[in-house]
Amino acid sequence: MQIKTIDPRALKENPDRMRQTKSSPQADALMLATIKAVGIVQPPIVAPEADGGNGYIIDAGHRRVRLAIAAGLGEIEILVVDAANDNGAMRSMVENSVREALNPVDQWRGIERLVALGWTEEAIAVALALPVRQIRKLRLLANVLPAMLEQMALGDMPSEQQLRIIAAAGEVEQKEVWKAHKPKKGDTAAWWSIANALTKKRMYAKDASFGDDLREAYGIEWVEDLFAPADQDSRYTTNVEGFLGAQHEWMTSNLPKRGAIVEVNSWGQPELPKKASQVYGKPSKSDDTGLYLNRDGKVQTVYYRMPEAAKPKGDSANGAESAINDDTGSTPKARPDVTQKGQDMIGDFRTDALHDALGRALIEDDMLMALLVLAFAGQNVRVDSGAGGNLYGGARFGRHAARLFTEDGKLSFDMDTVRGAARAALIDVLSCRRGMSNSGVVSRVAGQAIGADSYLPNMGMEDFLASLSRRALETVAKDAGVEPRARVRETRSALVTHFEGDTNLVHPSALFAPEPTEVLALLKHLDHEATPQDEGETDDGTDGGIVASDGHGEVDVSDMVEADEGPGTLDDHETAYGIAAE
Repeated sequence: MQIKTIDPRALKENPDRMRQTKSSPQADALMLATIKAVGIVQPPIVAPEADGGNGYIIDAGHRRVRLAIAAGLGEIEILVVDAANDNGAMRSMVENSVREALNPVDQWRGIERLVALGWTEEAIAVALALPVRQIRKLRLLANVLPAMLEQMALGDMPSEQQLRIIAAAGEVEQKEVWKAHKPKKGDTAAWWSIANALTKKRMYAKDASFGDDLREAYGIEWVEDLFAPADQDSRYTTNVEGFLGAQHEWMTSNLPKRGAIVEVNSWGQPELPKKASQVYGKPSKSDDTGLYLNRDGKVQTVYYRMPEAAKPKGDSANGAESAINDDTGSTPKARPDVTQKGQDMIGDFRTDALHDALGRALIEDDMLMALLVLAFAGQNVRVDSGAGGNLYGGARFGRHAARLFTEDGKLSFDMDTVRGAARAALIDVLSCRRGMSNSGVVSRVAGQAIGADSYLPNMGMEDFLASLSRRALETVAKDAGVEPRARVRETRSALVTHFEGDTNLVHPSALFAPEPTEVLALLKHLDHEATPQDEGETDDGTDGGIVASDGHGEVDVSDMVEADEGPGTLDDHETAYGIAAE
């Protein structure tokens, strides 16, 4: 290695130089001014000609030599080194990479040159301090049409996403698209249009539910997307038909009990059976399960509930109500703040939260007893009683009572068993779902009493927000600090994004606290609780008192109950139930 002084015009360019992309005029002007002011600070690196000539070949510094000639310098210093076995390929690449980041096209050309000289991808990665994945990614440029590479070499580079799409396309497709989108001389290419024209639908392995057996049966080959993040499974296939066929066969073979494959509409949403209602809370054992494929080909699950058998026609109450509505001839009402679908969702949300609270919240024993009284006053409760009457149902409560008995049929339990049985019975009884199972106001009172509001889920999702009126939606946005948009859809989208984090939405209409009028309507039943049997003898000659057993014989506990002062003492009833009079 030695330093010499030589006329820069006598140096010969290396035809295999690393940086072939032209530098910008601004960068050349800056270097030219520097050379005129202080000369060349770092001498270019040259090597003797390998074919026996007496000249020198430039290894690194083509731009410095060119601008030194432009500056009119008669002589410059050069650093003469021995010629490398690879004609200086790796040395040139390293020197250029350190000095300024190479254009991806120049990097790819350099890597291909090194590979042709016997370098492995791993060795190139170590020498350039680059990941092997990056080396393989750059080698994908070998799949890019040469005409496109020439455009990229001019500094007109597509984005990484666009480059990935172009490299994945075939040469024939690239030729056709480039012919239609080739830019005029001096213009930049519309890479987004080119990539869009070459885009193929991809199905990713991470979304596949099927295994290797179905993959082979449907001829699916996974291709690794080297442009994707390294920590993700980026394998994909463009065999869309085969992928969807394998997914459908997997769903058919793995249908759950009470499950079915449902179709999707043009928006990618599941098409439920006629009259079915989607379950947005926790599904029960009696609910049906639907499997479907979303737009990405991923298996999705939806739960739905079929309606119960319709009541017989001729219901006098419904007929009277219908007649009243027909006679009034009232005008159509404005859209409510929450639609019927929204009310169904709220009923599911409330019931799930109520059941969670009943199963896990801290409830005192006296509260449990009070809740049992409320539960059995629910409008969805039907009990088969030995005392006769038109009461039906209740067989499901037998399993809860059985927990309180020993194997020989004797009543024996501890307080923990009682608490568990009471919670389980309450879960079976209390419900806010719309339909026959709705317990009415008593379930709302029970949920408020045990703090079930804190168990309500986040309602800031697309399905629920779509059930709100514009006015209600803008109220939610205002309370959440989100600026309402001009369109309802945009406001809804902004709210969904807002509530995706740690912030939850619980719509005020979903809270358990009932209207005071509803509670007072329930308390009116206290005024009519006295019956003829309460005031006189029963059919069997007894005095109609309340009878219980203390383990030694029957005890009439009526004497232990303080008599009411009269049917008009509503304040006493309100105090007894812990409800303040309005």
